[in-house]
Amino acid sequence: MRLTVFWERMADHFGAAYADSFARDHVMSELGGRTVNEALAAGWSAKEVWRVVCAVMEVPRDKR
Repeated sequence: MRLTVFWERMADHFGAAYADSFARDHVMSELGGRTVNEALAAGWSAKEVWRVVCAVMEVPRDKR
């Protein structure tokens, strides 16, 4: 998954403004105690991070 697709999906689910805030501020134990931005910077793939976001935030299957 490309980062552009990842951010499009984040914006589609959360809305553009909240997607940025969520990625910056929401720490998830499933990402090793990191935020989305920190996990991506640490080398997690966008696909891995998106899967975690989907599971934790209960993203509907049609948006996954």
